[in-house]
Amino acid sequence: MKTFPLRTLILSISLAGLIACNAAERMTAAATDAAERTGLITRTHGDSIRAGMAAVSKSLEEFTPEQEYYIGRSVGAVILSNHSVLKDQGVQSYVTLLGHTIAAASDMPELFSGYHFLVLDSDDINAFATPGGHVFITRGLIRCCRNEDALAAVLAHEIGHIQLRHGMQAIEKARTTEALTIIAREGLKTLGPGETAQLTGIFGNVISDITSTMINSGYSRSFEYQADAAALSILRRAGYSPEALVGMLEIMENYIEPGRADFARTHPSPRSRISELKKNSALLESLDIPRVRTDRFIRHAGHLL
Repeated sequence: MKTFPLRTLILSISLAGLIACNAAERMTAAATDAAERTGLITRTHGDSIRAGMAAVSKSLEEFTPEQEYYIGRSVGAVILSNHSVLKDQGVQSYVTLLGHTIAAASDMPELFSGYHFLVLDSDDINAFATPGGHVFITRGLIRCCRNEDALAAVLAHEIGHIQLRHGMQAIEKARTTEALTIIAREGLKTLGPGETAQLTGIFGNVISDITSTMINSGYSRSFEYQADAAALSILRRAGYSPEALVGMLEIMENYIEPGRADFARTHPSPRSRISELKKNSALLESLDIPRVRTDRFIRHAGHLL
């Protein structure tokens, strides 16, 4: 059997995956059929190529809102296996109401199953936003807030991650990379049962990848800065002071302890985030904070400080 035509077909698969084009997929399928008929490749190789093409198509297809929601639930389940929920219904209700208020002012006010907010019983200074609208915030992070505007800023940052689809971008990249890596090996051998199982399991496997990213390493600096910039716009629309985000970061800087598994490990330093925020001077305005909002924060969450 000649190897050059087979490698050419493999290259066409990779190109089809990279451009995500239906026409390219049809072209690859036609070329595979023709190669089988003329004896350039075996039926086994042909089936392997078609399976690889299906894997690439799966890795590049757009996620539905329902899929994003269930991906978010899966990631949330992992988070809850490592953190306890704060048993304080007053705080939970307050954060949920405030979160929905902030989400309504975002670029993505509606989701498949709406937004869900939960306070974790942890002294760590951290927060997580999963695809599909699940937002987790620790008791330790609430301690970095001094008023409702600061807490709104924390929630706006996490909602920023959701509306920018940072979690889904990580999943899509992982799925595509994994599929193309497996397919690249076709240039050397036919897919065996192990590789086929890997291809069919790509969707489920990356749940652990994104969870690891969120909890252990965090999003990239650029993603964090983007979420901060989005938070400024969201806060302004909702009537909260955008400058409250800077105030919260300044307090956080005093609380963060090097070496802890919290913001210090998964986010840029508060000082670098403040410097980046100040580049958005047009959005970083200071609004008067009504006393009623500060009183409301103290009444519902003051005992956590």
